[in-house]
Amino acid sequence: MTDLTGKRIAFLATDGFEDSELTSPWAAVTNAGGAALMVAPKGDSIEGKNGHTQNVDELSASAHADSFDALVLPGGVVNADHLRMDEASIAFAKAFFEASKPVGVICHGSWLLIEAGVVDGRTITSYPSLKTDLKNAGAEWVDEEVVVDQGLVSSRTPDDLPAFNAKVIEEIAEGAHAGQHA
Repeated sequence: MTDLTGKRIAFLATDGFEDSELTSPWAAVTNAGGAALMVAPKGDSIEGKNGHTQNVDELSASAHADSFDALVLPGGVVNADHLRMDEASIAFAKAFFEASKPVGVICHGSWLLIEAGVVDGRTITSYPSLKTDLKNAGAEWVDEEVVVDQGLVSSRTPDDLPAFNAKVIEEIAEGAHAGQHA
C-alpha cells in the first residue's frame, strides 16, 4: 500500500456527481493515509445522483490549488455540466495543471478540463460520449481502462475504479511532474 500521509487531496464536485466515482477514490485516498477534502461551488453539502451526501469542506471560489497536493474530479453528467459553467471551479482545476500537480478524472469529469483548456496534446480517456469533445479540444482520446499522461490519470466508467484508484494513489505519491504542461 502506497502511503499518502501528509498529502491533501481536493475532490471537486457539485450536486449530481456519480456516487461511486466520489466515494471509491475518496476511500482509496483516505485508506492510504491522505486527507480528502470536498471542494464545491456552493453549499454545506452536495448530493450524488444516487443519494450519497458529502459535506463540503471549502468553496471553489476560495480554494487554492497550492493548499493541495492533488485533485480528483468525479464524473456524473449533471455534476460535470454544472462545474464547467462555474468560473471558480474552472480556475481551481486549471491551477493544478499550472503547478504540475497530479489530477485524476473519470467519466464526464473531463468536460471541466476541456473548459479549462488543459487537454490539448494530452492522451486521455473518458466516458465514450466525450470522445469528440476531447478530440476537438486537442486531446488524443483512447478507449482504455486507465490512462496516465504526465500526472493526469483518466478512466471511463465506475467499472474502471479499481485501476483508476490504484493509479491516482501512485501519481499522488510521486507528486508533481516537472514535465507536465499546462
